[in-house]
Amino acid sequence: MTLELRNITKQVAGVCHIKPTNLLLKPGHFNVLLGETGSGKTSLIKLMAGLDPVADGEILMDGTNITALSTQKRNISLVHQFFVNYPHMTVFDNIASPLKLAGISGSELQGRVEEAADILQIRPLLARRPQELSGGQQQRTALARAIVKQSKAVFLDEPLANLDFKLREELREQLPVLFAGRGAVVVYATSEPEEALLLGGETALISDGRVSQFGPTSELYHRPNDFTSANVFSDPPINAAQITKTGTTAHLNLETSWELSGEAAALRDGVYQVAVRPNHVAPVQTQTACVRLTGTVLVTELSGSDSSAHFSIGEDVWVSLAHGVHSYEIGAAHPFYLDPSKCFYFAADGQRVA
Repeated sequence: MTLELRNITKQVAGVCHIKPTNLLLKPGHFNVLLGETGSGKTSLIKLMAGLDPVADGEILMDGTNITALSTQKRNISLVHQFFVNYPHMTVFDNIASPLKLAGISGSELQGRVEEAADILQIRPLLARRPQELSGGQQQRTALARAIVKQSKAVFLDEPLANLDFKLREELREQLPVLFAGRGAVVVYATSEPEEALLLGGETALISDGRVSQFGPTSELYHRPNDFTSANVFSDPPINAAQITKTGTTAHLNLETSWELSGEAAALRDGVYQVAVRPNHVAPVQTQTACVRLTGTVLVTELSGSDSSAHFSIGEDVWVSLAHGVHSYEIGAAHPFYLDPSKCFYFAADGQRVA
């Protein structure tokens, strides 16, 4: 089973929302669509599911052109971030609804519903109605309905976004197990880079309706092709600044420079863009190789067990994201430490060169 997009586009009122896109999605792992809100993830899913028309190009399922097929004829399942369940039906009937539409009844229907309910740990809730369930239980019901249908393709559009932290962590761990060995192409949309890394598989990085890079998730994280891909795979957004390379030295400003190695050291002398993720800029020195920066603290935030600080360095605003609780004074100069081994270097056209 494969799902292939061949040069598909989407237009709304003459405006191109999805630029020409080519993807080959396979079973056996999660296919993640990663991009910020409004980047085009949901639009792509709607095209693949048949909910929106394709302006140009083709969609093939197992080599068969399904571009003109209705959603009902594509044998797919779709789970939204909102709990889409039928309020007048019991949990059992919600899960069983696609089977009834397919003409399945009797002991086969009963067995498949109970199996899906067991997998999602909601067997005791089968007689309840959706309004009697918690948000997590409602989303488990929607996931059970997707599993019981035994679809060729399953689309999960930010399915955990409206759940509390604990439930999200629990379901995030369970999802790969739920769909393992089912032979379906599983497409998962998220705006969280951490979620993409946890799910693994392959990831399509999406920005402004365009797939900037597609491949094994860990490879994209460590070796983005261009600045757009590096930024999509960073939360908060990646720190960037202009540097001048002379010899084997990178000069960020008059006070800050560091020695380059490997690919970066071999670049021609000139002007480049350096970028580093916020978790590699610390408020304390973590190793002797770190480069000291001095920035003026603009905004601070404590989130769970992490501390973040936005600070100005020249004309640029950078972010430090560090584990633990750190004290900052707004408006004061503060030292930050950059790990140069985690830096990416980009040419003027945005392509990564080291």
